[in-house]
Amino acid sequence: MSTRSRLDIQMSDELEQHTGEVEPEVPQQDPQVEARRRAAMSLIRRLGDPVLKSSATPVDRFDDGLRQQVARMGGLMNDALGVGLAAPQVGLSQRLLVYRVGQDAPLIALVNPQIEWTSDDEEALEEGCLSIPGITVDVERPVHVRVRAQDENGQERRVEASGLEARVIQHEIDHLDGVLILDRTTKEQRKEAMRALREAEEEQQAA
Repeated sequence: MSTRSRLDIQMSDELEQHTGEVEPEVPQQDPQVEARRRAAMSLIRRLGDPVLKSSATPVDRFDDGLRQQVARMGGLMNDALGVGLAAPQVGLSQRLLVYRVGQDAPLIALVNPQIEWTSDDEEALEEGCLSIPGITVDVERPVHVRVRAQDENGQERRVEASGLEARVIQHEIDHLDGVLILDRTTKEQRKEAMRALREAEEEQQAA
């Protein structure tokens, strides 16, 4: 079964059933909202940046600086119409991610997250990535996960997640390990994605 899904971009009222992180075909909307989205996208590190292929460093200081960083990442995620964002995507080698599943849900910060358990049942869904704009590929992931982490104050946080939330968490933890969606898809989809990226770059250079 293949269902369109995007991890860091909020796509529609069916967000509970879809995930994604790509710069999609954004429906026409308020010009100010679109301007904020483009400004946020300009701060996201793109494919080819070394920080995206490196393992992030554990967080060992839980101070106002960390809490400010959580708030900043949450703001960028919101402006980009996203549902998740990892610190390496904003150029920081920190094991920190934030996400919000649902428009009215609270912002969740996971610091030094570790996946304790994953279910045997898996599902392949189409994912994209803000760091690889315009590209979506099929990624198979466990449907249920249990994660141990800390919050922005250093308190222990355990999350048992399913569906969209589980996929978002796994996608963002991948970023902390230097893993991108192109590393988790088939060789054929990876080759097609790279071809599409080269064509897009050539079009931009010719414009």
